Amino acid sequence: MVEVTLAIAALAGLGSFWAPCILPMIPAFLAYISGTTLADINKSQEGTVVVNRTNIILNSVFFVLGFSVVFSVIGVTINSIFVGVGGEVINLLNQIGGIIIIGFGAFLILSTKINALNMEKKILVRREKASYPLSFVFGLAFAVGWTPCVGPILGTILTLAATTPAIAFNLLLVYSLSLGIPFILMAIFFSRAQRIIRAMGRHLKYYSIMLGAFIIILGILVYTNQLAYLANFPLLNELIALG
Repeated sequence: MVEVTLAIAALAGLGSFWAPCILPMIPAFLAYISGTTLADINKSQEGTVVVNRTNIILNSVFFVLGFSVVFSVIGVTINSIFVGVGGEVINLLNQIGGIIIIGFGAFLILSTKINALNMEKKILVRREKASYPLSFVFGLAFAVGWTPCVGPILGTILTLAATTPAIAFNLLLVYSLSLGIPFILMAIFFSRAQRIIRAMGRHLKYYSIMLGAFIIILGILVYTNQLAYLANFPLLNELIALG
């Protein structure tokens, strides 16, 4: 059961990174937090401009550390609040959490049809020079000011953490790592990353529908306290064993 829940958190982290409102902005965002521009990075590939790629990578690492700290603290808090509750309360949390998760899944699907649900709120300040502490602060802000199209995924993991408080910290940590590692890989392989993102762009419209359907199924399993049934899938067991 624990392995299954952590596997869901890992998939959710990857799912958050590849979300339609996050993935297309990754190149520009990495350039922004590192104090450079996309034009300079593109020119650096032609040899006309020198860009400090180490600076881009390190700023990305501090950015990831920022939102990882927020999620880890949330995990510890959830564990402290709910770990001592009885079985009846956990069952009630499962029912409430299941309904909430189903709602998140429906939101994701509806967001593909209702543009008003895709509004974003960004916290960006004007900056002249890259700064590791400031990139860390951006990571903190990124975790707090989440965009709506990723909010349902994060909300699902937070709700799942509340229904499994004993592993809440591990759940949020795995989510953070699964979200953060692709950020760092994008920074390392920046030029290739831009081509991959452009190639995937045409398929992102199906992403929210598929992920929303998966979240609804997950919510039903949580509501009925049948999440452990996922562990009975042979393929999933093999993937967990390999991990």
